[in-house]
Amino acid sequence: MDLTYSDAEEAFRAEVAEWLAVNPPPRGASGNTAEGFSLLRDWDRRLFDAGWAAVSWPAEYGGRDASLWEWLIFEEEYWRAGAPQRVSQNGISLLAPTLFEFGTDEQRARILPRMASAEEVWAQGWSEPDAGSDLAGITSRAVRAEGGWRLTGQKTWCSRGAFCDRLFGLFRSDPEAQRHAGITYCMVDLKADGVTVRPVQVLDGEEGFAEVFLDDVFVPDDDVIGEPGEGWSVAMATASSERGLSLRSPGRFLATAARLVEMCRAQAPADDPVLRDPVLRDAVVRAWMDAEAYQLFTLATVTRLVEGDSKPGPSGPSERGKPGPEASLNKIWWSELDVRLHETALALLGDEAALDNEWTRGFEFALAGPIYAGTNEIQRNIAAQRILGLPRA
Repeated sequence: MDLTYSDAEEAFRAEVAEWLAVNPPPRGASGNTAEGFSLLRDWDRRLFDAGWAAVSWPAEYGGRDASLWEWLIFEEEYWRAGAPQRVSQNGISLLAPTLFEFGTDEQRARILPRMASAEEVWAQGWSEPDAGSDLAGITSRAVRAEGGWRLTGQKTWCSRGAFCDRLFGLFRSDPEAQRHAGITYCMVDLKADGVTVRPVQVLDGEEGFAEVFLDDVFVPDDDVIGEPGEGWSVAMATASSERGLSLRSPGRFLATAARLVEMCRAQAPADDPVLRDPVLRDAVVRAWMDAEAYQLFTLATVTRLVEGDSKPGPSGPSERGKPGPEASLNKIWWSELDVRLHETALALLGDEAALDNEWTRGFEFALAGPIYAGTNEIQRNIAAQRILGLPRA
């Protein structure tokens, strides 16, 4: 694995950093409020207009044909600049890789440019009231109709679903089939007849989460990804993106670790009791080391993908690859790292933690990481069975 970047890649890094310096990103906005979502949607449009919305996509879809290495560089500079989590991430990081692998040419041409420009923002419609980590337990139905399907059921915990335009989700199209069969992967217009979107207010008062109710909603055949009844295999490709390197690049955690170290140095003189606490000192060092370790793991993964040791993945057709069951290890690592980073920051802040909105909100969001994208308990089972070859518990 070569840890050096070429002159062209360093020039790409400089271009990204310069653009972000001239176009400072919005700070403090939450995509889980109507006002914040609108502000961050405008930010996504600015990224698109400058060619930064989806750098590794082909130019015909709104990208700039960048390599996976350049995508990682962009992510590092993006998070280093303090840029926000993007409201378009469910589409760009999850649905787009799925369309590159399973979508038709017509679907890619119709959907990807509108996704990259934030003209359409996507929510994920997988979880149901009785089917969270057990995704195969979904009961929402898809019934064959002329030219398409009629959908009925309920989806819940749709991130930013209260403000999104469209939803991608799984629906049981053959109730007599085995649990992992008879499932169809559909794309749904959230403004279609029969769709009701109900915001879910969480403890902090924000209501970006949503329940989505579908009552005989028509979806045309052109909005089915992959073959009807074979949605489980399509969904597993999306899940690999969600758990793997598409959704959580190391740049985010490197930037958070750097902020943590900077805060430690700035607020704690040599005689401060905080720095005399060896447990806390070690926690800061471990947080920095773990972020670096995640970067090295990702670089090794990208090396394999670029060399063709895998199947289609996040960069689209130019460099094809996805990590497979290793994505479960990846997800365990980044989700638990995120919690440790923020726990350490709050311990450093002490009584002042309640006054630091950025670290506190980051901690609240990090706590969800071990749950979404498949609970870490499930991911450990996957890693044990598919990587280590251990028997099912």
